[in-house]
Amino acid sequence: MRHRDNYEFLTTAPIARVIGTLSVPTIITMLTSSLYSIADTFFVSQINTQATAAVGIVFAVLAILQAVGFFFGHGSGNFISRHLGAKDNRGAQIMATTGFLLSLVAGVVIAAVCLPFVAFLSELLGSTPTIQPYTETYLSIILIGSPLQIGSLVLNNQLRFQGNAAFAMYGIVAGTIVNVALDPLFIFVFDWGIAGAAWATVLGWAISSAILLILSMRLTKIGISWRCFRPNKLLLTNIVSGGTPSLSRQGLGSIATILLNVAAASYGDAAIAAMSIVGRISFVINSVIIGLGQGFQPLCGFSFGAKLFDRVTRAFWITVRLSTLFLVFCTVVGFIFSEEIIAWFRDDADVIEIGTLALRIQLCSLPICAFIMHSNMLMQTINMPLRANLIAAARRGLFFIPLILVLPRFYGLLGVQMCQAVSDVLSLLLAIPIMYTVFKDIRKLKT
Repeated sequence: MRHRDNYEFLTTAPIARVIGTLSVPTIITMLTSSLYSIADTFFVSQINTQATAAVGIVFAVLAILQAVGFFFGHGSGNFISRHLGAKDNRGAQIMATTGFLLSLVAGVVIAAVCLPFVAFLSELLGSTPTIQPYTETYLSIILIGSPLQIGSLVLNNQLRFQGNAAFAMYGIVAGTIVNVALDPLFIFVFDWGIAGAAWATVLGWAISSAILLILSMRLTKIGISWRCFRPNKLLLTNIVSGGTPSLSRQGLGSIATILLNVAAASYGDAAIAAMSIVGRISFVINSVIIGLGQGFQPLCGFSFGAKLFDRVTRAFWITVRLSTLFLVFCTVVGFIFSEEIIAWFRDDADVIEIGTLALRIQLCSLPICAFIMHSNMLMQTINMPLRANLIAAARRGLFFIPLILVLPRFYGLLGVQMCQAVSDVLSLLLAIPIMYTVFKDIRKLKT
């Protein structure tokens, strides 16, 4: 798709059509991305409960890597979409190159700093003595591949913000197919165990990065060009303002996962494994909502850059309604089949009992998450970083972290299981008045 066609499509085509067209590949991309962790969890669960728990523990580190990738990807991508909306192709290309190369540097630094301290990090993340060896093995390999994971996320988001969601989908889908195909081969045929799952994931990241880079350089008008690297103050400021909400959302999510694992560890390996499985299920469901939001963001950025403010508002509410309907459906189905869903991952009586109740409680608050997530995406795209950061921090940080420290003291394991649902309700109560001020500010821009 050419840039001129993208501009006309994103700023003039019917909103529902635009969101549908862009959301389908982004939803496929998000669901496919979630299969990385689902595949590892499923195949590793065939080893033992400790290996299953280890993958869940390292998920916190994966969330940090995603946070860094989204920081550079959303920070540069939001800038790109606004400048393409204003028909500034050159500025968009400079940002694309700068954001991508800086993200690779960040990935190398993370690997270099963390690898010498894998044992300490494994314990800090919540490993029990029986889980620790599995965590160290899995974590070490994941850290080696961290620049590939971060770089692929940046390229994916940059392509998406240009309106090239299908290109973004191709790279992620190809990498996931490689990962899922190699998991059983490495784990069982080569007998590499949990190390095989980690190497399958890293090789999947490598394939995704290579394909996305080729697509970006050959099939877009603002592809990566090494001559366009300009790490100046303007670009860095925009990366920070556009990417910080993603960094705080994902980063705090990682901290929340660590604290959740630590809290669950008090109730045994089965509790850690159960909460890990519930987290993966929620991640898959939310992937669809994030995909819908990511289909909305290019339209939002182009339209805001073109000063089509009514179009931005209408698109937001259409996206929220679609997402909420989907989440209601998932809540009903998930509540009915929650025990079977948990058992599919791990046929362990204790894991099933703990996980079933935790999943049902979490599903109760699921439908309200659409408004919270899309509010954050709207503010992030139209460059309202302070309010975007506040909403981004609420669900998995501002409320969840204090709750996971307090609720288990009063309610035991039930406090661990109910923590996310309570945090969701409090986040909604915070988001409503903030969004009132956002719509008020948008109305002022029209006058």
